[in-house]
Amino acid sequence: MRNDSLFGQFVWEVLERRDDQIPPPGDWTTWLLLGGRGAGKTRAGAEWIRRLVGSACHPALARAVALVAESYADAREIMIEGPSGLIAIAPAHERPVYEASRRRLVWEHSGAVAHCFSAEDPDGIRGFQFDAAWGDELCKWRYAEETWSNLQLALRLGERPRQVMTTTPRPTSLLKRLASAPTTALSRVSTYDNADNLSPAFFSEIAAQYEGTALGRQELWGEIVDDIEGALWTWGMIEAARISLAPDLARVVVAVDPPATSGPDADECGIIVAGRAGEGEDAVAYVLADWSLKAGPRAWAERAIAAYAEFAADRIVVEVNQGGEMARAVLAQVDASAPVRGVHATRGKRLRAEPVAALYERGRVRHVGAFPKLEDQMTHFAGEGPGKSPDRLDALVWAISELMLRQRSVARIRRA
Repeated sequence: MRNDSLFGQFVWEVLERRDDQIPPPGDWTTWLLLGGRGAGKTRAGAEWIRRLVGSACHPALARAVALVAESYADAREIMIEGPSGLIAIAPAHERPVYEASRRRLVWEHSGAVAHCFSAEDPDGIRGFQFDAAWGDELCKWRYAEETWSNLQLALRLGERPRQVMTTTPRPTSLLKRLASAPTTALSRVSTYDNADNLSPAFFSEIAAQYEGTALGRQELWGEIVDDIEGALWTWGMIEAARISLAPDLARVVVAVDPPATSGPDADECGIIVAGRAGEGEDAVAYVLADWSLKAGPRAWAERAIAAYAEFAADRIVVEVNQGGEMARAVLAQVDASAPVRGVHATRGKRLRAEPVAALYERGRVRHVGAFPKLEDQMTHFAGEGPGKSPDRLDALVWAISELMLRQRSVARIRRA
């Protein structure tokens, strides 16, 4: 009978694995694998864990493993049950079993156990201890610093606890610090390196749009791209604005930027929740949530109303340039009692965004956690872009304007 474990490992290590997916040599603590979308980062991380927990070919080198993702759902759907996840890559007789009620993965043949954690719940790691860890999409972790610190304190078993971090890079302070640490081994892999396993249409229709752009360097080539020339926001501004907890808020609003188009190629509906503490020149705005989604009118309206209820908001602010009456009507169909104020764009996107960016520069806006997709739009927005609608950014601008700039305009009108 063929040894499935031996054969499967042979196929991966000899026929399929690329050099950039091989754990680097040396006495490192962290293997930081930076890569573009679809570059094979997940497979590399999963294979590293598979080797550690042991097989017919290799004795177990780790028995207590931490799996950390952006959310609990991501840990299960990508790291464990995904097409390159730990279950899919294992031979049948060594396949681990996922115990959903305990959020853990068990390799019965070796006795190794992996516990799942979410970067939305940093304290969930407290009380555990491990001899290995795999963190996926580090740059998308909402409470990255807290999650990272708790994970490092838990890596305390065995003679040489180690971890692999697989992520598409963003120039966060944590990533930069980790990349430059003497105990980090850094590897890079691009989307194009994994072209044999991706659809040709992806490269001809999607990737081609981003070639030569800063976003393409980040999302396709896995480069750490700091700031875009002409962008209103820098990563330094956003990192300086980041906090973990908002104070008591005097006002909370949900801002909605409805898509101007419909169908499968429609833009997302930007839905941003923000609040304000303080008054006048002492006021500070806090970005609380990004509930943006791609959906039809009824679905995005339900999402906006749900955010209104979840955060006990004062009102919903919706842009009415495109189908304003429809936007109000569909929100009223979901909840006629929700207060809705329509806002009309009379200036271009950049002119509307500049006063909000100025508030960030003055330290009067805070991000409660991380909002990767929103922050990517902010740091890549340099003006009007053909064919691209910064939906999340537009909603952010409406939210902060309602909380911080409209009160100033009203006050001037009253004084006059």
